[in-house]
Amino acid sequence: MDSVTENLVVGVRFSKVGKIYHFDASTLPEVKVGDSVVVETSRGWQLGQVAQLISGPPKTEEGPLKPVDRLATPRDLLIRQSWYEKEVEVVSACQQRVRELRLQGVKVVAAEYSFDGSRLTIMFSSESEDKVDLKSLRQDMQRAYAPSQVELRQIGPRDVAKLLGGMGACGLETRCCSQFLTDFSSISIRMAKEQGISLTPSEITGMCGRLRCCLIYEYEVYCEYRKQLPKRNKRVITPDGEGKVISQIPLQLSVMVDVVNLGQRMYSKDDIRLIDEEGGIPTPPPRAEAEQKPPQANADTNGQNGDAGEPKPGKEEPGAGQAPASKRRRRGRGRGKKKSE
Repeated sequence: MDSVTENLVVGVRFSKVGKIYHFDASTLPEVKVGDSVVVETSRGWQLGQVAQLISGPPKTEEGPLKPVDRLATPRDLLIRQSWYEKEVEVVSACQQRVRELRLQGVKVVAAEYSFDGSRLTIMFSSESEDKVDLKSLRQDMQRAYAPSQVELRQIGPRDVAKLLGGMGACGLETRCCSQFLTDFSSISIRMAKEQGISLTPSEITGMCGRLRCCLIYEYEVYCEYRKQLPKRNKRVITPDGEGKVISQIPLQLSVMVDVVNLGQRMYSKDDIRLIDEEGGIPTPPPRAEAEQKPPQANADTNGQNGDAGEPKPGKEEPGAGQAPASKRRRRGRGRGKKKSE
C-alpha cells in the first residue's frame, strides 16, 4: 500500500471537456475519481476535478510534478461558485466597453477567474487577421477589476465553438468539441477526398467555419483499406473476364470494375487479379525442363542407344581438308552443266 501511495499520480481537469494535467497526490491516498482538489498551476491556484488515477512512477518530460494541495472543502466550492457568477458580469461589461471603443471584429467570449481571484483572463476572438490594438481595453478592465491581474487572451474559432456549445452541423444535439474532444487535431481537405466525401463547403464545414473535426475519425481506416485495393483505371482479371477499375469501395474491400461486354460490376479484392504494367497477366512459374525442350536430332537419339559420338558402320568420315560427299556431288553437277553449255 505504501509503494502505491508513494507513486500516486492524478489527472485533473479544470473544465468539463478540457485537457488533463497531472499532479502528484502521494500525500492524499484517499483521493478518488470525481473528487475536487485545489492545486497550484502556472496561472495561479485552481480548483479542478480528478479525472483519472495513475499508479506507478510518473512519466513526464517536464520535470517533477507539482503536488496536490488538498481536497476541496464545501467552502472552496462556494468560493468557486461566486467567481463563476462574477465571470458573467465581466463578460457583459467587457462587451459593452468594446462597443464604446468601436473595436470592429472583436468578440468577447468568456472570462475566467483563478481560484484565489488573483488572476482574471478574458477570452476574445477577432474576425480580422491583423493584430488588434486592445491596450486601452485592457487598461480599462484592469482599473475596473483591480486588484486582480487582467489578461486578454485571443482564441481561435474552434475554441469559440467549444465554449459556446450548441448543435453540430451534422444535427448532433451537442457538438463533438463540447462533448468529448479534449484537443483539436490538424484537419486537411485530403481527408475528405480520401473518404470520397463531397467537397461542397456545407458538407465538410462545421459550425466554427473550419473543416469538421470528424473528418479524421475514419481517415486512417480508409487509407489502410485503399492500400489493399487496385487503383482506378488499372486493368484487372475478374471471374467474368478482363476489365478496368472504375472506383474503390474501401469499407467493403471491393472495387467497381467495368467488364468488357458486361458493364460495371462489383468484385471483392479476393476475386480479382491485377494485370501487370505491360498489359499482360503476370507470368506463370516456368514449366518442367522436359516439357520445354523440343525433340533432339538423330545424333542425340542415337546417343540414347549408346552410339553417341561414334560414326555408323559403312560410312567414312571426310578427311581433313576434304569436303563432304554431298557437296562434291553438287559441284560435279555444276561443272557438267557448264560443259554442256
